[in-house]
Amino acid sequence: MKIAFYGSSLVSAYWNGAATYYRGLLRALAQKGYDITFYEPDVYDRQKNRDIEPPDWCRVVVYDGTVDALKAVTVKAAEADIVVKASGVGFEDDLLLQEVLCNARPTALTIFWDVDAPATLAELQAAPGHPLRQALSRIDLVLTYGGGDPVVNAYRALGAARCVPVYNALDPETHHPVPAQPRFNADLGFLGNRLPDREARVEQFFLEPAARLPRQTFLLGGSGWQDKPMSDNVRSIGHVSTRDHNAFNATPKAVLNISRASMAENGFSPATRVFEAAGAEACLITDYWEGIDLFLKPGEEVLVARDGQDVVEILSGLTQERANAIGKRALARVLSEHTYTHRAEEVDAIFRAHAGARMEAAQ
Repeated sequence: MKIAFYGSSLVSAYWNGAATYYRGLLRALAQKGYDITFYEPDVYDRQKNRDIEPPDWCRVVVYDGTVDALKAVTVKAAEADIVVKASGVGFEDDLLLQEVLCNARPTALTIFWDVDAPATLAELQAAPGHPLRQALSRIDLVLTYGGGDPVVNAYRALGAARCVPVYNALDPETHHPVPAQPRFNADLGFLGNRLPDREARVEQFFLEPAARLPRQTFLLGGSGWQDKPMSDNVRSIGHVSTRDHNAFNATPKAVLNISRASMAENGFSPATRVFEAAGAEACLITDYWEGIDLFLKPGEEVLVARDGQDVVEILSGLTQERANAIGKRALARVLSEHTYTHRAEEVDAIFRAHAGARMEAAQ
């Protein structure tokens, strides 16, 4: 089956947190025989900051950030059996949705794939006339990056026929154990851009514990932190290329995952970083969110902190030997249950069930 996928970017992770998710899942679907074309706009300097070249398992079509170019690529939706419009594409999202739905064949399976459900739902609930909200009855299926029952129920209440979470996972070809690199040495590392919906939690779970543990070292990666006050034992290194994520995760004694506030409130939303860290055999400390035990076992495969005091206590008692053991168990768990090959099996079953029903209904 042919898939036309309209998303933010496949070839650039620059200010594009969905890149790893897209790459892992679409490559696994391509290995199952899907013929995929990914359409992405040339906006936000993403094409100037590519971290991969177009892969051989997916055609990538980059179009100018203009209305004319958008309309030209959405005509191609008519050639696909499955048409996907993702959230947060970054250029005229409402128009893109409209044009994709207008051009999709009557027999095609139409999907809205939400890679930031808490933000999207907040927007929809605040605007009854929102174009996406009005279009939900015309869309066959909503797939989400995470969220569990709270997100599914919210989408159903807004008129979605069906909503299914497709969680993040590990791509073992991309994220895997590597030798430690001295430039990333630290007792605790955190990698994340400075975002309004996460900054207060970074202060609580990372910067405040660092100030309370002056004899331990802390490594901060990500953009936007250069003017943020922090203690002398925090080393801020700015943007970290995806090429260096394995080393960043594998080198410190432990690495930290901090959910955005909206993700933590909804629960059942493991960030890409969770699986990247586990894939690198890192000892992961994560802030608490409901559903963590569905992915990793607290205390054995992941360490869970409900506040900054928990982070202080965990680090104060964490030996290198225990950290290594937790990392090994985490890697084994995700390889056995949470790779993109596992997720592709789920998505393939969903596609085939819905596409078959869709074609029968159109006959």
